[in-house]
Amino acid sequence: MEEKDFYKILGVERGASDEEIKKAYRRLAHEFHPDKHSGDKDKEEKFKLINEAYENLKDPDKRAQYDRFGYVGSGQGQQGYRDAGFGADFQDIFGEVFSDFFGGARRRPGPERGADLRYDLDISFEEAAFGAEKTINIPRTVNCSACNGSGAKPGTQPTVCSGCRGTGQVRFQQGFFSISRPCSTCHGTGAVIKDPCTECRGAGKVRTVSTLTVKVPPGVDTGSRLRLTGEGEYGERGGIPGDLYIVMSVSPHPIFRRENDDIICEVPISFPQAALGAEIEVPTLEGQVKLKIPPGTQSGKVFRLKNKGIASVHTGRRGDAQVILKVETPSKLNKRQKELLEEFAEISGEDTTPLRKNFFSKVKEIFE
Repeated sequence: MEEKDFYKILGVERGASDEEIKKAYRRLAHEFHPDKHSGDKDKEEKFKLINEAYENLKDPDKRAQYDRFGYVGSGQGQQGYRDAGFGADFQDIFGEVFSDFFGGARRRPGPERGADLRYDLDISFEEAAFGAEKTINIPRTVNCSACNGSGAKPGTQPTVCSGCRGTGQVRFQQGFFSISRPCSTCHGTGAVIKDPCTECRGAGKVRTVSTLTVKVPPGVDTGSRLRLTGEGEYGERGGIPGDLYIVMSVSPHPIFRRENDDIICEVPISFPQAALGAEIEVPTLEGQVKLKIPPGTQSGKVFRLKNKGIASVHTGRRGDAQVILKVETPSKLNKRQKELLEEFAEISGEDTTPLRKNFFSKVKEIFE
């Protein structure tokens, strides 16, 4: 039978300490593990030799026999892994080597925070501008009041799961590994309910509809969110409830539009009002106000009304109301109106239309 140099296989000197041998084994076992080299027979054989070498050198008696005679006797302790050629210490060593993959032995899960909820709230333009108080109904899951969330019949308590002894996890071997998995008997809770609550049927929670009063602050806009702490779903195993997020959707206004904290309103005026000047009433969020139009006002002229806009949701400072005047050209004229306009056109000089005069002067310069 071919002699095997266990020290050479592990890459250590004959006088190596037990700790040096263990470190060398862990490094090589990680490097040549079959899961990293699926289907590579050479790597699998190397892995078996590494385990065999460590199995013999880690034991003081076997190591002394190997150092003296160059081999060890039968009964090398291959229990549990004989067919694969692994040593009995494989499970302990690889529990450390692969702790990053499996996270070690898992304990019974603790409290878990409840899920957050979302509610889309439709509000009017005015409610967004000035704030409002709204009543909403939220379907959600809460702890059962009869059993106080335990799931057990009042007067009884859940019992420790016999399958996992209350840890919520069971260990089993799969291939080369011994790993943990949530207990199928208690579903990872570590407890079993023998007498379930009749109200929640052992779930510990019931579905209900909560009625809440929501204060919408002034200045919100479409997409603004309000968070109500603790108004989401109740947590698992005594965990705190999640939060409720209310997302605003503001309805469009028939005459106003919003630009940041300003409101914009386009107001039509007649040609005589624009030419001669006038005093008109324009709408704001708080009613109509008087606006004086100077003679010769052009279409598109913007008048700004201070502090007539929307309050900032952050600072509370109000924006402005912007009034944009639109000069309306008459589309239907009677005979007399046409005569007057024609007469007006004949007696009008360029001094009455300075914008037109300036524009065509530039055109003339370009094309001459």
